Amino acid sequence: MTPKFKGRPVNELGLRLSDKLKVTVMIPCFNEEATIRRGVMSILDQTRPADQILIVNDSSTDKTAEILARFGDKITVIKTPKNFGNKSHAQEYGLKFVTGDIVIASDGDTLIDPHFIEEIIQEFNDPKVAAAGGYVKSMKNNWLTRSRAYDYTIGQNINKLAQSYLGYMFVIPGAAGAFRTHIFRDYLSFDHDTITEDLDFTYKLHKQGLKVNYNRDAIVLTQDPATLYSYINQMRRWFGGGWQNLAKHYDIAFRPRQALELSLMYVEGLVFSMLLFIVPLIDIRFAIFFFIPYLGVMTAFSVYAAIKEKRWDFLLVPIPSFFLMYVNSYIFLEQFVKEIIFKKKNLVWFKPERTKI
Repeated sequence: MTPKFKGRPVNELGLRLSDKLKVTVMIPCFNEEATIRRGVMSILDQTRPADQILIVNDSSTDKTAEILARFGDKITVIKTPKNFGNKSHAQEYGLKFVTGDIVIASDGDTLIDPHFIEEIIQEFNDPKVAAAGGYVKSMKNNWLTRSRAYDYTIGQNINKLAQSYLGYMFVIPGAAGAFRTHIFRDYLSFDHDTITEDLDFTYKLHKQGLKVNYNRDAIVLTQDPATLYSYINQMRRWFGGGWQNLAKHYDIAFRPRQALELSLMYVEGLVFSMLLFIVPLIDIRFAIFFFIPYLGVMTAFSVYAAIKEKRWDFLLVPIPSFFLMYVNSYIFLEQFVKEIIFKKKNLVWFKPERTKI
């Protein structure tokens, strides 16, 4: 298939700057026998082939190594000297073996759209761009993954798009990020002191004044938690890591563009979460008066998401999402208390169960 380039910048010879760049796709994985074969196949099926496919096997104990061996010399497999139990440690180890000018970071449970490399590499035609984030979709499974897919649609087509226009993308997705390798090595030190390394990396890039782009056509499909237990643990990692990074990079909150985004996310998040639990206790009638129009807004968003993604099951989202709103708000407050007030930092990586794909 001929790549559908979109008229990005070219040099005097008519060559796009990105044509000269070598690309490495790096995937850290641990016990991913259910998903890793399809994940690697999706990388091999790119319209713009990767120059290096680097799989960092974090000393898996299942059949991951056996599955990877079947690909032969099509991929490079590096086994860690021991199980690190944390994605950032595996990435740090793997970075030593990266040969590409651009390194794409993804996950062992992720399928990469055939045009992903072709799309994301175009962002680096601008020599000022240090990194770029893609668009994450959720694999279909049940009501939980449907709600997550809806959140992705709203978040990436409204919130993240607005962040991109403001010149401040809040986070480069861990499953769909691309970085100039020398920038990654020089500016993105692995401190291993937060549980969300993708957010830590993004903060560091912004503090250095480096440009981060967003490409909605660079798509990946990821596997989200399909049980409430796994969902709660993942949200604890995301929210806990958010508070950890805010505490670590607190000075970024005093910069004008970042201050607006962070205040909306964290200050408003705290106030809204507390009101969800307090208002019904004070005046149930006022709470109902508030919740009815809120459900109306969620319904309108679900219609937008259904049309945008051509997924009519999104029309069923408002009721379960209302329930998950309470779950998320409780976890948001819980992690604020643990990470900020009591400073009980959690660095344990929770790995949800995978479904075979």
